[in-house]
Amino acid sequence: MQKFKDLILWKEAHQLTIKVYEVSKKFPKEELFGVTSQLRRTATSISCNIAEGCGRYTSKDFANFLQISLGSTNETDYLTILAEDLNYLSEGDFDILQEKINKVMAMNINLPEKVRNKNV
Repeated sequence: MQKFKDLILWKEAHQLTIKVYEVSKKFPKEELFGVTSQLRRTATSISCNIAEGCGRYTSKDFANFLQISLGSTNETDYLTILAEDLNYLSEGDFDILQEKINKVMAMNINLPEKVRNKNV
């Protein structure tokens, strides 16, 4: 068990979530219960699953929550593409989100296996 607030991965995921909330404020009001809500939930899920995994007692459990977090990162990635294609995101905001998503994904991609093998 470890403190999630000490993990660089969690800090990066948290910053991604903050940016998602910031840019999604500009989405059309009719999307409040559609793309806006779904994008916010998937982005939040990344950090939440990292935090929850840190609260587990076994490396296997932690690794499983990291994998769920990675799945949420992929969902967030898709939803930013959709939002851009629907012209809800500016090119600049899209690029910033993609950079943050790619960073979180890169940090988390091999981490579950390392945690399972306790190489972290």
